[in-house]
Amino acid sequence: MFGLFQKKGGEPEEKAREKQREPGGENARFKEFSAQFLPEELSILAVTGANGFGGGKTSGEELWTASIGLTAWMEEDSPDIHRGEFVLSTIGDDQLLEILRRRTPRDFIVKFRGRVSEDGRRLLLLDLPEPGFDPDLKAILEEQKKPVTIEEEGLGVFTLNRQVNWFEAGVDWLGTEISLVFDREEDRAGCAANARALLASAADWDRRCGSTQPASCWIPPTTGRRTGKSPSPGSSLWNGWSRSPSRFGRTAPSSSGSPTERCSTATPSMSPAT
Repeated sequence: MFGLFQKKGGEPEEKAREKQREPGGENARFKEFSAQFLPEELSILAVTGANGFGGGKTSGEELWTASIGLTAWMEEDSPDIHRGEFVLSTIGDDQLLEILRRRTPRDFIVKFRGRVSEDGRRLLLLDLPEPGFDPDLKAILEEQKKPVTIEEEGLGVFTLNRQVNWFEAGVDWLGTEISLVFDREEDRAGCAANARALLASAADWDRRCGSTQPASCWIPPTTGRRTGKSPSPGSSLWNGWSRSPSRFGRTAPSSSGSPTERCSTATPSMSPAT
């Protein structure tokens, strides 16, 4: 097992390997990235969010911009706690990204050396995170892990999925359980009204699509833009509505420009009614 075997007079093999992958390697990409942060280095304690470390890079780049969301942070020698949405990030290769994923779980308290952006919303990681503890941060962590639920008449109880920031609930669609999903920032009343309307006419949707399978019609809205993908049967009833108000429509332009009904293998999906 990694970390259990140690060379004479040396460090455990895995620990030594990790130290070689620490953030802040002497490369131009890191220097350019770190210039966005204040020069002072701080010892920081922080609470991670609902997701672990992820990475992004553009085509042709070898190094990742590795980042993780934080919900609170504080300087180790200060009682002041900053709460909100923050991002801890650094530049690294594949191996460093994997190490960070292992060492920095979601919903966890970590300690690290870092620098802060001028607005305090972004933090630069300068070493490998270690488990940390502070009683006040522990209370914040326990609070954020509690389930968040809301109840909608006729639809049931929706539970917040913090990893994707949407509410979801299971409902029956002609004998098959499907999921209702709406974004946390959406118009909840409009979403719920649309869902109740769809569920009330489930048999009609199934008949109009000419299928004995659970509803498989997607009737696009006549106005506005639709976002997200149409889920497959047995998954979500809708996913990713338009931010702009739009009216539910039963027709969509055909290639000839005339209105025509459209069916696909996806369950009904639409934008909230105005």
